[in-house]
Amino acid sequence: MKKEKFTFHGGVHPRGKKELSKNQAIRLYQPMGDLLYPLAQHIGAPAVPCVEKGEHVLAGQKIAEAGGFVSAPIYASVSGTITGIADHLTITGAVVQAIELQNDHEYKSVEYPEAVDPATLDRDEILNRIGEAGVVGMGGAGFPTKVKLMPKEPEKIEYILVNGAECEPYLTSDYRLMLERPMEIINGLKIVLQLFPHAKGCICIEDNKMDCVRLMEKLTADEPQIEVKTLVAKYPQGGERFLIMAVTGKQINASQLPADAGCIVNNVETMTAIYEAVVHQKPVIHRIVTITGDAINNPCNLDVPCGTMMDELIEVAGGLNCEPQKIVSGGPMMGFSLFDTHIPTTKTSNCILCKKKDTVTAVHQMPCVNCGRCMSVCPEKLIPARLARFAEHHDARNFEKWFGMECVECGCCTFICPSKRLLAQSIKSMRQSILAERRRQNAKGGK
Repeated sequence: MKKEKFTFHGGVHPRGKKELSKNQAIRLYQPMGDLLYPLAQHIGAPAVPCVEKGEHVLAGQKIAEAGGFVSAPIYASVSGTITGIADHLTITGAVVQAIELQNDHEYKSVEYPEAVDPATLDRDEILNRIGEAGVVGMGGAGFPTKVKLMPKEPEKIEYILVNGAECEPYLTSDYRLMLERPMEIINGLKIVLQLFPHAKGCICIEDNKMDCVRLMEKLTADEPQIEVKTLVAKYPQGGERFLIMAVTGKQINASQLPADAGCIVNNVETMTAIYEAVVHQKPVIHRIVTITGDAINNPCNLDVPCGTMMDELIEVAGGLNCEPQKIVSGGPMMGFSLFDTHIPTTKTSNCILCKKKDTVTAVHQMPCVNCGRCMSVCPEKLIPARLARFAEHHDARNFEKWFGMECVECGCCTFICPSKRLLAQSIKSMRQSILAERRRQNAKGGK
């Protein structure tokens, strides 16, 4: 019997380029340089420093407390001396406060308690361990996981979706994690299912990773509460809304959360972090990063202490074989182009992509030919060409009227456009402008 594969409306099929690094096993890397920890590396309030200049810390020692309910603490990932707390640039060009740590190259760690059986812990103990460990969404969003696991109506949660789609081209960090540490993912899922006993766990993997599908099916064969869902390989299958749509058939809009559809979605690496936090009380101080691209000599997957500088990781991957025209943090579809590689990795850094050619800025935009391709691939069923026209004319009223705020900025429209129009970029700029105006109006109303 042929197994059902799940998918959603629209989407595109960019060349994967995953072969560059997919066969490279995860290697643990100990940084040689100094480290930097931005206090705003998650959605919500920035963390608040709890260390001072000159203080010596160990790996696993807390250096910043959560700054509010929607926030997360930050921990040192190597041992060393705090040399300052100052403003630094992030991958987006924003200036945020960051804790500077001088690496002592001894890599000494705090002592962690003995492992516990999660079944002996109650709901509050599990949630507190997850929150105290600083676990956030490690697939890119960075939303504090403790908050995500505390919906208003927990009894209405029907599905816990483990996102193993990894639909962005080039990225292979999640793929390697599923192959090499599958039981950590499964045990993390089982911990979350303790919080929602009426929910079903679904490990969702695209059909271009059938070795992962078969492995997960084998390891969960005796777990009645867990299923493995095979997804059609298509971008942006890993997007939260589209994963929910593909697996459950339910739809949510920009004003809703997955919990409104009875779902909670967590990336595979977030699940391993949940396992480490609850069972071993280990905070998030490492993450897996893919260093890849045709400008990299030796593409690889590294288990990296958070705060390690990206230029150092490029050198670990054999350095550059030419002067790249573009370096991206993240995937080519939704990542951020870097202006400088002396930028720290954070809990949400999953890839450093170095490309010989910048194929985006080199294109010559031509007039729209009204072919409708952008509309056919839009996973939100919008009309991107029309929204881009509204954006170009700063027509916020019609932009909102035609549901421009529902755009998820996936870039499918730009990718498919035969006229090479930068549709997604125009729409994104307009959305940011409207959101900024809303914040200004709310600030005025609060005075």
